[in-house]
Amino acid sequence: MSKLAYIREIQRRIALYDDEAAYKELFCLFYKPLLRFANTFCHSNEMAEEIVSDVFISIWQRRATLEEINNLKVYLYISTKNAALKYLLKQQKQVAITIDELHVELESQYNNPEQLMMTAEMMARVEQAISHLPPRCKLVFKLIKEDGLRYKEVAEILGISVKTIDNQLAIALQKIGKAINVNLKKVIRF
Repeated sequence: MSKLAYIREIQRRIALYDDEAAYKELFCLFYKPLLRFANTFCHSNEMAEEIVSDVFISIWQRRATLEEINNLKVYLYISTKNAALKYLLKQQKQVAITIDELHVELESQYNNPEQLMMTAEMMARVEQAISHLPPRCKLVFKLIKEDGLRYKEVAEILGISVKTIDNQLAIALQKIGKAINVNLKKVIRF
């Protein structure tokens, strides 16, 4: 079963049967990525936990209409973004916040054989290159490469065009490649 089909099945079980086990599966599947995503906005682990918990509480409260959501993964990310921005507006009294103002923390997930073969020096150079990316590039890179979202999903979550996503990822890969003296090519996942 594909991941999308698996999510769809969990979604169906929650909506039709009030299945708490399926809800727990959904929570376990998305809690950590959504927590990192929320932390990108609020820079507070406690607040990120509260935001993500609120999103999941809302999902449970609206479970009867859950099947009407076409892409639950995107819905969860957008809900998390909206909750985080609402928090920022309340706490910081800001009128608006742009993607370029975000501080993105990436979790290192180098665990496939090719990545494990990288030297410690190369890994340090990659990490340093990623940390020096502009905020928008870093966020796009994180959502695509770390969280495994597709370009179209990231565009929808961030409210920007797929072309902008493509350009930001190209910039990120170019800068990372330059830092490690390698020509990185992007893998397009529309």
